[in-house]
Amino acid sequence: MPTRSVTRLLWWSGLSLAMASTLSAQGRPRDPNSMGGGDCTANRYNCKDTPNPLPAATTVWMEEMTWMDVRDALKAGKTTAIIATGGMEPNGPWLVTGKHNYVLHANCESIARAMGNALCAPIVKFVPEGGVEPPSGHMTSPGTISMREGTFRALLTDIVTSLKAHGFERIILIGDSGGNQAGQRAVADSLTALWQGAPIVAHIQEYYDYASVAKHMETKGVHQTKAEGLHDDPEISLNMFADDPRSIRYAERAKAGLLTINGVSLANRKEAEAWAKEVVAFRTRVTIEAITKAIANKGTLPAPARRSGN
Repeated sequence: MPTRSVTRLLWWSGLSLAMASTLSAQGRPRDPNSMGGGDCTANRYNCKDTPNPLPAATTVWMEEMTWMDVRDALKAGKTTAIIATGGMEPNGPWLVTGKHNYVLHANCESIARAMGNALCAPIVKFVPEGGVEPPSGHMTSPGTISMREGTFRALLTDIVTSLKAHGFERIILIGDSGGNQAGQRAVADSLTALWQGAPIVAHIQEYYDYASVAKHMETKGVHQTKAEGLHDDPEISLNMFADDPRSIRYAERAKAGLLTINGVSLANRKEAEAWAKEVVAFRTRVTIEAITKAIANKGTLPAPARRSGN
C-alpha cells in the first residue's frame, strides 16, 4: 500500500476512535458525585463529599489550593473571589517587566486576608499594552506582551463565569494598570445586567489610584522632590518591594548607589520596609471600603474622576 494511503488510513482510524470515544462519553450520564479530576467509583478521593484528608489550606490563592481546599473554603463562607489583572511592560531601568503582577501579589493577598471571606484567583498577567503590528504603546519596548482588548474581555468573562459556576457569590475585579480598567468595567457591567446581581460582579476603579497613594505616603515622610521621567515612582517601587525586593533590583542598586527615585531614597532598608508595609495597608483599606460599597450597590459604582497612575 502506498505510504500516502497508509498515512490517510491511520489518520481516519484515529479520528474515528476519537469520535467514538467522545460519543461514548457524551452518552454516559455524568455522575454528580464525581469531582477532583476522576470518577467517584474509581477512588473515594474523587467523590464530592469525601472529607479532605489534609489540614485546611492557609493560603488565599486558589492556584495553591487543592479542589477540596476550595470546596471547603466555599462551605466555610469564603464566597468572594478577587480577579486581579496586571501586565507585562517596560518600567525604567530598575523595575522588572512584571511590575504590576508583583504589586498585585502583595495587595490581593492582603485584601483577601483582611476581608476574611475572600480568595484570590490567579493573577491575569497578560493585558492590553498597545498594538502589535505595527508596535505602539508599550509594545515598542522588548519584554512587553500585549493582548487585544476583545481577547482580554473574553478571558475575563470566562474566568468570572467559571467562578460563578463554582458558587462564588461576589466576584471582584481589580486592575493595577490604566489599560485594564475599561475592559474590567465593561465585563462587570455586562455580566451584572445578564445575571441580575446573582452573583454580584464588580469592577473596583478605586483600587487603581496611585495619586491618592502618593498623597497618603507624604504624611509618612515620602516626599518626592523631582520627577525623573521614568515609568516608576516611590509608591510603586515600595509596593513591589513589599512582595519581593529583587523585583526592583534592590541589592544591585544598593551596591551601585542607585537607590533613589524621584528624590526619595530607599537606601535605609528598615525605613523602606516600613513604608512598603504602609503602601500595602493603605491600598488594602481603600480597596475594601470600595468593595463594601460596590457589594451594597450590587455592582460596579459610577466611575470616579480619573487620576494619573502607572
